[in-house]
This record gives sequence, structure tokens and C-alpha cells, in this order.
Amino acid sequence: MVSTSLIDRRFREKIVLVGMVAWPRTLGEVEASLDELALLVDTAGADEAARVVQRREAADPATYIGRGKAEELRRISEAVDADTVVFDDELTPAQQRNLEKILGRTAIDRTAVILDIFAQNAHTQEGRAQVELALSRYRLPRLRGKGLVLSQQAGGIGARGPGETQLEVDRRRIMRRIRKLEVELRGLESTRRTQRKARKRGALRTVSLVGYTNAGKSTLLNVFTDAGVLVEDKLFSTLDPRTRRLDLAGGESVLCSDTVGFVRKLPHQLVDAFHATLEVVGSSDLLVHVVDSSSADPLAQIDAVHAVLTEIGAGEVPELLAFNKADLDRRKAGRLMAAHPGSVACSALSGRGVPELLRAIADQLRIADHVVELAVPVARGDVVAAIHREGEVVGERYEGEHVIVKARLDERGARRYAEFVQK
Repeated sequence: MVSTSLIDRRFREKIVLVGMVAWPRTLGEVEASLDELALLVDTAGADEAARVVQRREAADPATYIGRGKAEELRRISEAVDADTVVFDDELTPAQQRNLEKILGRTAIDRTAVILDIFAQNAHTQEGRAQVELALSRYRLPRLRGKGLVLSQQAGGIGARGPGETQLEVDRRRIMRRIRKLEVELRGLESTRRTQRKARKRGALRTVSLVGYTNAGKSTLLNVFTDAGVLVEDKLFSTLDPRTRRLDLAGGESVLCSDTVGFVRKLPHQLVDAFHATLEVVGSSDLLVHVVDSSSADPLAQIDAVHAVLTEIGAGEVPELLAFNKADLDRRKAGRLMAAHPGSVACSALSGRGVPELLRAIADQLRIADHVVELAVPVARGDVVAAIHREGEVVGERYEGEHVIVKARLDERGARRYAEFVQK
């Protein structure tokens, strides 16, 4: 297993943060992104020592910020005794190598910080495998030799010609590990899909809590179901999804899942690695999009979550906006509700607004339902069985050569069995 640390946590590192203002991003947007990067760095176990913002028309292909600015950054890093420099945008392997030569210290990017936090917080077998896969994919193009290591040969039995460089050996080792992790995750994904099919057969619909990291999803799940999920006031404290049965007003039960939080510029390596875990979102009947209404820019966070939902194929799933932490700034929460009709303001911590949120969830699920009456030929037992699996059968009788099934189906199910619907 590869090392799961990109930041040395034996002590609190001093970090210099670097951002770039380039069209179409404004200075305010870059500063907000650096504020979030500072929180990420703190969560990873380091401290911001200085901050540098560079204005350019475009990133420099060789050093990202230009050689002159890189030299200035070296002097700033030396002045504050920084151990590492963190860039807000992803660096290419060449940029990272060139910057480390100029700076004389480690240069990493936002992606590396997020991967490091995920590595700290993954606890289940699947979570650890997903994080290691993402780390391996990130590190593979960044492999490089150091000094004479590049000239070392791996000869021996079976070797021909000059043999392999140590760099090639390392690359091959990581590729083998990536393939092994992919096989392992496919097996876990198959198990997860089987579990989801079993839940579908139980006719229980699914609700997923999605949202920006630290928006309060886990706290809401605990309030809803007494799930006992870890709750911490830090980013990405919950990576491993939890699913619990939730009893709604009126006696209806659903399965409610807590999911990993999203963030701006979520690394594509993580989206790919966590694809199986995030499938629960795409197969949900309803997404409760939890928003921290007290955050500096909740609308930007909403947009960031929508971008990830689209990327994982869940952009069309019905959504209910829940503006959490409304007790911290009730006026702001009220304005957000007014701008988003049908949304709910609540506080998972105090419980204020939670009953209204539960009623809204029940109402949204009913709106999404289609209670239809289907006339299925007796010979089509496969169709009747499929309706039982995918919907909620509320009545069934025989009339001549047909089975008359009255069932509650979602929109997709209603379309799928449209040919049997009684006119």
C-alpha cells in the first residue's frame, strides 16, 4: 500500500498559500477560494503562514506563476520559515518539479491537500481502497528519479539489455497496485449493488443527503434517525456513507443515506475512485441538498454541488434544498428561502425547522409518485414481479385474462410500464 500522507503530520507545518487571478476569476473569488484552502490546510494538520496572490492573463506552463514571482515566493517562504507551498489550482508534474527547484521546498496543490484529508478520514475497507486508488492515480505521473537513482538498473534473471531504471520499476509497481485496487473495488461495488437491489425489493424508497462539506448532513441524519454518525466541525469528517431507516410523518418509511461532502475543485481522481459510493446518489428517489446558510457564499457552494452531481450522473434526480444552520443568521436564511421557492430553513443542532423539513421530504416523494392502475396479462408474471420490485403495490385483483395492479411508481417506472396503464 502506498503511503497515505502528502503532508507531514509529525508536527504542524507552516504553509504558504498561492492563488492566481486570471480571467474570468475575480480577486474576491480567488480570496474566497484561498480562505477555503486555508481551512483545508488546517484540517490536514498545518498552519497558514503567508498568502500570495498573482495576477496573470494565464498560468505559466513552466512555473504556473512565472519565474520572477516564483523567486519572490521563495524569499517569502524563507522569511516565514515555511515548510511547504500550496497552490490553489492543480499543478502539472513539470510545474511542480520546476517550482520545487526554485523554492527549495515542497510544492503541492489543492488536490494533494484534499487527497491527504481523505486519507486521514477513510476508515472502512472500501473507503481506504478508494483513497489509495485516488492517491496512486495522482502520484503516477509525478514519479521522478532523484540524483543517481535514475541510472540504477534492475537487472537479474529475465532482464535483457540495460535493464530497467528505478523510475520504471516504481511506475510498474504503482500500475500493478492500481489494477489490484480496481479489481477489489469492483467486487465491493458488486456487493453494494446487490444490497441496493434488496432494498428496492423491499419497496422502500431512498433519500440521500448531499451538500458541501461541513454543511451539517451527518448531524441531520443523526437527528432524523439516531444514527450515531461521527459529527465534527471540520471538512470531510464523514467519508463512508451511512444508510438508516427514516420514518416520515404519516407512517411512511424510507431509507436515508449520508454521503461524502463536496467541495469546489473536487479532484477528478476522487470522483472516479468514489464512483461506486456515489452511485447511491444517482439511484435515489430524492436528494436533500443541505446548504450551510451561514457560509460566506452559499450560492457558490450550491453551484459547486450541482457541478459534481452532474458529473456523477445525478443532475436529474429531484432535489429539495434545506438551508441548515438557519439559527446563526435567520435573516439570511429567510432571503435564501425566498430566492428558492419550495426550500426549507432549519437548524440540525437546535431542531428548529426539522419537522417542517421532514414534511417537505414526504410531500416531495408524494409529488414524485404516480399511483397508476395497470392491466397486465396473466401470462406476463415477469412484469407483475418487476412492478412489485420497483414500486409499491397498493392493490391487486384478477379480471379475466389480466391482473389489475394498482401501484405507486416513480416517473421512470410509470413510463416503463406505460403500455399496461389503464386509460
